[in-house]
Amino acid sequence: MLAETAGSGEPSLRVWAPGRLVAFGRRDASEDGYADAKRAAEERGFLPTGRSVGGRAVAYADSTLAFARAVPLADVRRGMDDRYDAAVRTVVEALRGLDADVEPGEPPRSYCPGDHSVRVAGGGKVAGLAQRVRRGAALVSGCVTVAEEETIRDVLVPVYGALDVPFDPESVGSVAAAGGSSDPDVVRDALESAFVADREAVRLDVADLPTDDG
Repeated sequence: MLAETAGSGEPSLRVWAPGRLVAFGRRDASEDGYADAKRAAEERGFLPTGRSVGGRAVAYADSTLAFARAVPLADVRRGMDDRYDAAVRTVVEALRGLDADVEPGEPPRSYCPGDHSVRVAGGGKVAGLAQRVRRGAALVSGCVTVAEEETIRDVLVPVYGALDVPFDPESVGSVAAAGGSSDPDVVRDALESAFVADREAVRLDVADLPTDDG
Protein backbone atom coordinates (compact mmCIF):
# COMPACT_ATOMS: atom_id res chain seq x y z
CA MET A 1 0.00 0.00 0.00
CA LEU A 2 2.84 2.38 0.81
CA ALA A 3 4.53 1.76 -2.54
CA GLU A 4 1.28 2.12 -4.49
CA THR A 5 0.30 5.36 -2.76
CA ALA A 6 3.82 6.78 -3.08
CA GLY A 7 3.75 6.05 -6.81
CA SER A 8 0.21 7.12 -7.61
CA GLY A 9 -0.37 9.91 -5.09
CA GLU A 10 -3.76 8.34 -4.32
CA PRO A 11 -4.80 7.36 -0.78
CA SER A 12 -5.87 3.80 -0.07
CA LEU A 13 -7.73 2.01 2.70
CA ARG A 14 -7.86 -1.58 3.91
CA VAL A 15 -9.99 -3.00 6.74
CA TRP A 16 -9.93 -6.76 7.35
CA ALA A 17 -10.17 -9.55 9.91
CA PRO A 18 -6.80 -11.36 10.19
CA GLY A 19 -8.17 -14.21 12.32
CA ARG A 20 -6.74 -15.63 15.55
CA LEU A 21 -3.13 -14.64 16.02
CA VAL A 22 -0.70 -12.97 18.39
CA ALA A 23 1.48 -10.38 16.65
CA PHE A 24 4.80 -9.94 18.45
CA GLY A 25 6.92 -6.80 18.19
CA ARG A 26 10.67 -6.62 17.72
CA ARG A 27 11.26 -6.01 21.43
CA ASP A 28 9.36 -9.21 22.25
CA ALA A 29 11.63 -11.24 20.00
CA SER A 30 14.68 -10.18 22.04
CA GLU A 31 13.21 -11.31 25.38
CA ASP A 32 14.41 -14.50 27.07
CA GLY A 33 10.83 -15.76 27.30
CA TYR A 34 9.96 -15.24 23.63
CA ALA A 35 9.86 -18.95 22.77
CA ASP A 36 7.63 -19.65 25.79
CA ALA A 37 5.35 -16.74 24.81
CA LYS A 38 4.92 -18.12 21.29
CA ARG A 39 4.22 -21.56 22.71
CA ALA A 40 1.58 -20.11 25.04
CA ALA A 41 -0.16 -18.49 22.06
CA GLU A 42 -0.09 -21.69 20.01
CA GLU A 43 -1.46 -23.78 22.88
CA ARG A 44 -4.51 -21.49 22.99
CA GLY A 45 -5.15 -21.64 19.26
CA PHE A 46 -3.46 -18.37 18.28
CA LEU A 47 -0.92 -18.22 15.46
CA PRO A 48 2.26 -16.45 16.63
CA THR A 49 3.61 -14.00 14.07
CA GLY A 50 5.89 -10.97 13.96
CA ARG A 51 5.36 -7.40 12.84
CA SER A 52 7.69 -4.59 11.87
CA VAL A 53 5.75 -1.70 13.44
CA GLY A 54 4.26 -1.12 16.85
CA GLY A 55 5.45 -2.20 20.27
CA ARG A 56 4.57 -5.23 22.36
CA ALA A 57 2.39 -8.26 21.62
CA VAL A 58 -1.19 -7.81 20.41
CA ALA A 59 -3.79 -10.59 20.27
CA TYR A 60 -6.42 -10.79 17.53
CA ALA A 61 -9.57 -12.82 18.17
CA ASP A 62 -11.83 -13.97 15.33
CA SER A 63 -13.82 -10.73 15.47
CA THR A 64 -10.84 -8.36 15.78
CA LEU A 65 -10.34 -5.98 12.86
CA ALA A 66 -7.13 -4.55 11.44
CA PHE A 67 -7.08 -1.36 9.42
CA ALA A 68 -4.49 0.47 7.33
CA ARG A 69 -4.75 3.89 5.70
CA ALA A 70 -2.06 5.02 3.24
CA VAL A 71 -1.81 8.71 2.36
CA PRO A 72 0.52 10.59 -0.01
CA LEU A 73 3.30 12.48 1.73
CA ALA A 74 5.32 15.47 0.59
CA ASP A 75 7.75 15.69 3.53
CA VAL A 76 8.65 12.69 5.72
CA ARG A 77 9.79 15.05 8.49
CA ARG A 78 6.39 16.63 9.07
CA GLY A 79 2.88 15.64 10.05
CA MET A 80 3.36 12.41 12.03
CA ASP A 81 1.55 13.64 15.16
CA ASP A 82 -1.20 15.20 13.06
CA ARG A 83 -1.79 11.90 11.24
CA TYR A 84 -1.94 10.02 14.53
CA ASP A 85 -4.37 12.53 16.04
CA ALA A 86 -6.60 12.48 12.97
CA ALA A 87 -6.71 8.67 12.91
CA VAL A 88 -7.60 8.46 16.62
CA ARG A 89 -10.38 10.99 16.10
CA THR A 90 -11.67 9.01 13.13
CA VAL A 91 -11.78 5.73 15.07
CA VAL A 92 -13.52 7.42 18.00
CA GLU A 93 -16.05 9.02 15.66
CA ALA A 94 -16.75 5.72 13.91
CA LEU A 95 -17.28 3.79 17.14
CA ARG A 96 -19.36 6.51 18.78
CA GLY A 97 -21.59 6.32 15.72
CA LEU A 98 -22.30 2.74 16.82
CA ASP A 99 -23.22 3.97 20.34
CA ALA A 100 -19.90 2.86 21.83
CA ASP A 101 -18.81 5.03 24.77
CA VAL A 102 -15.15 5.45 23.82
CA GLU A 103 -12.48 8.11 24.20
CA PRO A 104 -8.83 8.69 23.27
CA GLY A 105 -6.46 7.28 25.85
CA GLU A 106 -4.48 4.34 27.17
CA PRO A 107 -5.36 2.38 30.34
CA PRO A 108 -2.52 1.57 32.76
CA ARG A 109 -0.52 -1.64 32.20
CA SER A 110 -2.18 -2.21 28.84
CA TYR A 111 -1.10 -4.66 26.16
CA CYS A 112 1.13 -2.97 23.59
CA PRO A 113 1.07 0.37 25.46
CA GLY A 114 1.31 3.49 23.34
CA ASP A 115 0.39 7.15 23.13
CA HIS A 116 -2.18 6.72 20.37
CA SER A 117 -5.00 4.49 21.55
CA VAL A 118 -8.77 4.40 22.03
CA ARG A 119 -10.36 3.06 25.20
CA VAL A 120 -13.74 2.39 26.70
CA ALA A 121 -14.53 5.60 28.62
CA GLY A 122 -12.69 5.05 31.88
CA GLY A 123 -12.01 1.42 30.95
CA GLY A 124 -10.09 -1.00 28.77
CA LYS A 125 -8.29 -0.51 25.47
CA VAL A 126 -10.33 -0.91 22.30
CA ALA A 127 -7.84 0.17 19.61
CA GLY A 128 -4.15 0.88 19.21
CA LEU A 129 -2.42 2.65 16.33
CA ALA A 130 1.01 2.55 14.71
CA GLN A 131 2.58 4.42 11.81
CA ARG A 132 5.10 3.72 9.08
CA VAL A 133 6.61 6.39 6.83
CA ARG A 134 8.57 6.17 3.61
CA ARG A 135 9.39 8.63 0.89
CA GLY A 136 6.16 9.70 -0.77
CA ALA A 137 3.66 8.04 1.60
CA ALA A 138 2.68 7.31 5.19
CA LEU A 139 0.71 4.36 6.54
CA VAL A 140 -1.37 4.69 9.70
CA SER A 141 -2.56 1.30 10.87
CA GLY A 142 -4.04 -0.38 13.90
CA CYS A 143 -6.42 -2.92 15.34
CA VAL A 144 -9.89 -2.69 16.86
CA THR A 145 -11.12 -5.24 19.39
CA VAL A 146 -14.76 -5.70 18.47
CA ALA A 147 -15.67 -8.34 21.08
CA GLU A 148 -14.21 -11.48 22.71
CA GLU A 149 -12.19 -9.53 25.26
CA GLU A 150 -12.17 -12.54 27.59
CA THR A 151 -10.58 -14.67 24.86
CA ILE A 152 -7.91 -12.02 24.36
CA ARG A 153 -7.23 -11.77 28.09
CA ASP A 154 -6.87 -15.54 28.35
CA VAL A 155 -4.05 -15.61 25.80
CA LEU A 156 -2.31 -12.35 26.76
CA VAL A 157 -1.93 -13.25 30.44
CA PRO A 158 0.46 -16.18 29.77
CA VAL A 159 2.09 -14.40 26.82
CA TYR A 160 2.98 -11.31 28.84
CA GLY A 161 3.91 -13.50 31.80
CA ALA A 162 6.43 -15.37 29.65
CA LEU A 163 7.84 -12.08 28.36
CA ASP A 164 8.00 -10.72 31.94
CA VAL A 165 6.19 -7.54 30.88
CA PRO A 166 3.59 -5.86 33.16
CA PHE A 167 0.03 -6.47 31.99
CA ASP A 168 -3.38 -5.91 33.58
CA PRO A 169 -6.08 -8.20 32.11
CA GLU A 170 -8.68 -5.54 32.88
CA SER A 171 -6.93 -3.21 30.43
CA VAL A 172 -8.54 -5.17 27.57
CA GLY A 173 -11.75 -3.57 26.34
CA SER A 174 -13.89 -3.92 23.23
CA VAL A 175 -16.45 -2.11 21.12
CA ALA A 176 -19.12 -4.40 22.57
CA ALA A 177 -17.99 -3.70 26.14
CA ALA A 178 -18.32 0.03 25.38
CA GLY A 179 -21.96 -0.46 24.40
CA GLY A 180 -21.41 -0.70 20.65
CA SER A 181 -21.92 -3.48 18.12
CA SER A 182 -20.36 -6.91 18.53
CA ASP A 183 -20.70 -7.59 14.78
CA PRO A 184 -17.34 -7.14 12.99
CA ASP A 185 -19.08 -6.46 9.67
CA VAL A 186 -20.99 -3.56 11.21
CA VAL A 187 -17.81 -2.16 12.77
CA ARG A 188 -15.90 -2.64 9.52
CA ASP A 189 -18.50 -0.62 7.60
CA ALA A 190 -18.37 2.16 10.20
CA LEU A 191 -14.57 2.35 10.07
CA GLU A 192 -14.50 2.39 6.28
CA SER A 193 -17.12 5.12 6.09
CA ALA A 194 -15.34 7.25 8.68
CA PHE A 195 -11.91 6.95 7.05
CA VAL A 196 -13.13 7.46 3.53
CA ALA A 197 -15.43 10.33 4.49
CA ASP A 198 -15.88 12.58 1.44
CA ARG A 199 -12.60 11.57 -0.20
CA GLU A 200 -12.04 8.93 -2.82
CA ALA A 201 -10.12 5.89 -1.60
CA VAL A 202 -9.16 2.54 -2.98
CA ARG A 203 -10.86 -0.27 -1.06
CA LEU A 204 -8.86 -3.45 -1.06
CA ASP A 205 -10.86 -6.42 0.12
CA VAL A 206 -8.35 -8.73 1.78
CA ALA A 207 -9.31 -11.70 3.94
CA ASP A 208 -7.32 -14.01 6.19
CA LEU A 209 -4.02 -12.16 5.85
CA PRO A 210 -1.46 -12.00 8.68
CA THR A 211 -1.36 -8.61 10.31
CA ASP A 212 1.53 -6.14 10.29
CA ASP A 213 -0.15 -3.62 12.68
CA GLY A 214 -0.06 -2.43 16.37
